[in-house]
Amino acid sequence: MKNKSYLLILLLLAFSSPTFAQYLKPGFDKQEYIELMKISARFGDTSYSKKIPAPADYDFAYRSPVVGLDNCWDLWISKGAAISKTGVAVISLRGTTQNSVSWLANFYAAMVPAKGELHLSDSTTFKYELAANPKAAIHAGWIISTAFLSKSILGKIDSCYKNGIKEFIIMGHSQGGAIAYLLTSYLLNLQKNQQIAGDIRFKTYCSAAPKPGNLYYAYEYEAQTQNGWAYNVVNAADWVPETPMSVQTLDDFNVTNPFVNAKSMIKKQPFTRRLALNYMFNRMDKPTRRAQKNYQKYLGTFTSKMVRQQIPGFIAPAYYNSSNYVRTGNTIVLFTDEDYYKRYPDNETNVFVHHLHPAYLYLTEKLKN
Repeated sequence: MKNKSYLLILLLLAFSSPTFAQYLKPGFDKQEYIELMKISARFGDTSYSKKIPAPADYDFAYRSPVVGLDNCWDLWISKGAAISKTGVAVISLRGTTQNSVSWLANFYAAMVPAKGELHLSDSTTFKYELAANPKAAIHAGWIISTAFLSKSILGKIDSCYKNGIKEFIIMGHSQGGAIAYLLTSYLLNLQKNQQIAGDIRFKTYCSAAPKPGNLYYAYEYEAQTQNGWAYNVVNAADWVPETPMSVQTLDDFNVTNPFVNAKSMIKKQPFTRRLALNYMFNRMDKPTRRAQKNYQKYLGTFTSKMVRQQIPGFIAPAYYNSSNYVRTGNTIVLFTDEDYYKRYPDNETNVFVHHLHPAYLYLTEKLKN
């Protein structure tokens, strides 16, 4: 009997020890998201952040220097982690600021392959893999932001890991949410390639995030983070998650599709019918191709010149010929109602009325637990 009691005590001690403790759980957690929004709001000035309660479960640990295209991130650690040598760290990514350089990251919206390298300076090349599919493509401006932020983030992940913290939440609101997608993919692929410890757990909340890439990138991101380890939270009245604008051409479809042999099938038709079908096909096909080329010209080639002014030595990458941006990830919709619009009415002069933390927090509080 004594031996059984002794064994039971040992088991209880073992599974309650930091070695076996797991704090993060899969699934959308309303209170977890609210706490992360309180953390995210600390990037605002005092007049903004004082309207939102401070986080209760985390302590501020570090703020990075401003790098790249006015990018910055914070590290927060769950209370008591320094003593217990275990817990959760939050990587909080700053969104768009009032600085025009920050907006430049948004407007540099040509697509680049989701696997490749960026020439950031004469001495710095950033190699990345966010997806294996060669048809996967991502937003150029936000992968540049990810590249500049990743160095200090990896350093802090390493130091946290050495101190016993193996669970990380990646949180970003607005532009920070877009970067959170790409950072998550980057870290998970480093982990897959054994460049990050395999027992680290990442969980991601992309809040009010724009669309980060095309459908093939979305597929891989969703496959990597399925089973409740990543969420995209959207206010149904917010226009930012509707951006960047999407242009879909026939080239964006999978290889097997009903359009691939359209022209050869049209050629087999009688002359009169062939003329009519060719006319209709070209009227549908050519405008989207022309729009995609203009998209890449103005939001790629032209914008890259302004990026180069901010990042000396930067060389624009080869673009991927697509602008088929899609909504990505497991989406939590914060649905609006009459009471919401009484508090946050549409406003032609304040276009961010539905985008900022207060509106998101108000709707989140109304979600069922």
